[in-house]
Amino acid sequence: MAHLSAIDYATASDDIRAEHDRELKLRGRMTNMKRILLHSPAAHRIYAEWFTLRDLLKPALDDRAIWLFSKAIAETMRAEVPVTFFRRALIDSGLDPAAIDPTADEALLIGFGKAVAADANAVPDETWAALKARYDETLLVNLTAFAGIMVATCVFTNAVKVDLDPELDGYRRKA
Repeated sequence: MAHLSAIDYATASDDIRAEHDRELKLRGRMTNMKRILLHSPAAHRIYAEWFTLRDLLKPALDDRAIWLFSKAIAETMRAEVPVTFFRRALIDSGLDPAAIDPTADEALLIGFGKAVAADANAVPDETWAALKARYDETLLVNLTAFAGIMVATCVFTNAVKVDLDPELDGYRRKA
């Protein structure tokens, strides 16, 4: 059970309800994490910048690459909610998360994601060299910032013990 409660829309302040409504209009759904974050509309908006950065990555990286990168971060940080979220994305697109053979670019991103999540001070120079050979600095800034928000998301869901959203239950990793 989560350490923090979800907002109660009926008793929430006008600014919380406005942020809730904005999120539903933008993305069409409200997760358990978002319902908790909405106690602070500013915190919710900061975490929602994940979507802004994802969109900036999309010209160079397809959804699958972004999902694998994000899942690698979440798995390294043992964050069940985001891991399961990205498993659902992969499964719903027809992929078996346990049987994906990543492309060379995806493997590079997975390695970078794992390194950032494990110890951002120890990302191998070889990884940076490979990333710089493949992507421009603007993309690398956005990718690293995106990784930072993924790490923050994992920290939040783990620290608060955010409950897994019911619609994700069927996408959990099998033990």
